[in-house]
Amino acid sequence: MPLLFKGQMRSVTLIGLLVVALLAGCSTTDTFEQPKPVPDISATVELESVWTMGVGEGHDDKFLYLAPLNAGDMLYASSAEGEIWAVDPENGAVAWYQDLDEDITAGVGGDQGNLYLVTRDAQLKALSRQDGTELWEQPLPNEALASPQSNGRLVVVQTIDGKVLAFNTNGGEKAWQYDSNVPVLSMRAAASPLVGADLVLASLANGKLMALSTESGQPVWQYEVGQPQGRTELERLVDVAGEPLILESAAMVVGYQGKLALVDLQSGQEIWSRKESSLQSPMIGNGNIFVAGADGNITAYRGSDRRELWVQDRLSWRQPTQPIVYGDYLLVGDYEGYIHMLSLEDGSLQGQLEFDDDGLRVPFQRLQNGNLLVYGNSGEMSVLKIRERD
Repeated sequence: MPLLFKGQMRSVTLIGLLVVALLAGCSTTDTFEQPKPVPDISATVELESVWTMGVGEGHDDKFLYLAPLNAGDMLYASSAEGEIWAVDPENGAVAWYQDLDEDITAGVGGDQGNLYLVTRDAQLKALSRQDGTELWEQPLPNEALASPQSNGRLVVVQTIDGKVLAFNTNGGEKAWQYDSNVPVLSMRAAASPLVGADLVLASLANGKLMALSTESGQPVWQYEVGQPQGRTELERLVDVAGEPLILESAAMVVGYQGKLALVDLQSGQEIWSRKESSLQSPMIGNGNIFVAGADGNITAYRGSDRRELWVQDRLSWRQPTQPIVYGDYLLVGDYEGYIHMLSLEDGSLQGQLEFDDDGLRVPFQRLQNGNLLVYGNSGEMSVLKIRERD
């Protein structure tokens, strides 16, 4: 996972000892952990393609998170070079295409009328959902990696320097700005803000989940997901890089070198927590909780008491994506572009698909028709469905 130094106007990837130390668990005394090889399994289930298409050059070898927007009746996907597609999720037919002729670092977010994205020169752009034409743009104080999110009245974007900004969706006038404290060193990753009618939930690099008033941007409450510890900046990393999972009146959140917790949405009070370390959002299915650990291990917890049910360690250090429950299986992608299918019951590996040689980074998504949307780093976008093997 690339890192980011405080104060950078444009992020860079660190190499050498920093990356070695990070992958070793952010301890200068640990040894470098090699990713485990692709598991050799006897498959009982497989994924087959419904349709597939190329979305330009995808992430174009940049460390981006350009997840498609699933709007139900339409998919909106972008490439790093500023190409935008509106695609029918049933058959992959392209409804419209636009080339902005500008590089993109974050997108696509949207509401009933607009699409939103952020360019490499830190411009927040609003486009028409009907044909992709530009409606307005506003400058940001720094670049953004997470897609802007909207409740229809406001669009909210979070920049890499810890600022959360809200703009009116009609015309783009700035409504408010919240500034958080940013650590000297943080992950080059960020969660999109969750924008509700009353609250905006922002996951921050300082280890906090912050609830802001949608109306004013003022803090309502904050919850400490991780507390920096250790002597070095690497040891003190506590980024919350995955979006909270909303469960009725509570939010489930997990952080790097922090904890997995359930927090009351109104008060920010902790309902329960347990030690955990992850850069991905948690997942719920069949009454259980699934977490892709920072070390690559996939863990299932019983929802009623958070008791550990099983751990799948054959994907260690393979940089798994957020897990998704799909039928009787739990699916994750990895840095080499493989999709792994795990049994929900015991975590055993039941299927495998080599999808994209450039790797997988953005989460998979379930479509309204029950099929699975997958977007690879190279720009390959496919809708897949499950098939039991004879």
